[in-house]
Amino acid sequence: MALDDILSQVPIDDIAKKLGVSHDVAKEAVAQGGAVLLGGLAKNASTDEGSSAIENALKRHEGTTGVTSVDEVDEADGGKIVSHILGSEKQDVTEKLTKSDKTAGIDFGKLLPILAPIIMGLIANANKSKSSDAGSGGGGIGDIIGGLLGGGSSSGSGGSSGGGLGDILGGLLGGGSSSGSGGGLGDILGGLLGGKK
Repeated sequence: MALDDILSQVPIDDIAKKLGVSHDVAKEAVAQGGAVLLGGLAKNASTDEGSSAIENALKRHEGTTGVTSVDEVDEADGGKIVSHILGSEKQDVTEKLTKSDKTAGIDFGKLLPILAPIIMGLIANANKSKSSDAGSGGGGIGDIIGGLLGGGSSSGSGGSSGGGLGDILGGLLGGGSSSGSGGGLGDILGGLLGGKK
């Protein structure tokens, strides 16, 4: 599973319409928001307590399929998911994402609660199929999230079509960024992922 798998499950045109932005801006915002949510999940999954809480939450999202309209998403549940994932940093992360030049016009306070249930459903289904394929000896939720964060980066021949949220995170963390506006999202993700603040 990689970025394209997540994007194919998200009604980008519907999000663009709801937020009053272009398809391309909405797609970039979904990629950024997804990367932040997955980064927060990865950080939470790095502890036994966090991993257990995520696995319990995922059980409620098993069997969730892609949505065709934003109206199909339980945004109240999404808001709770975002609060659990980002914790005390929710407001700061949301504000900094909203101020990003790459996604001008996007209110991440509205977008993240739409994305969170979709992403949880994808991870829940991937986790369920992995545990049924491998029995109970698998690497758990951390492996699933790690695969999403790094998916596709080892294949290919040095082109720019690697894929995966690892590429998005790399770009957001400053890898090859053409704008010289240091800090911001890279600092947020670095903090979420346990890096320097």
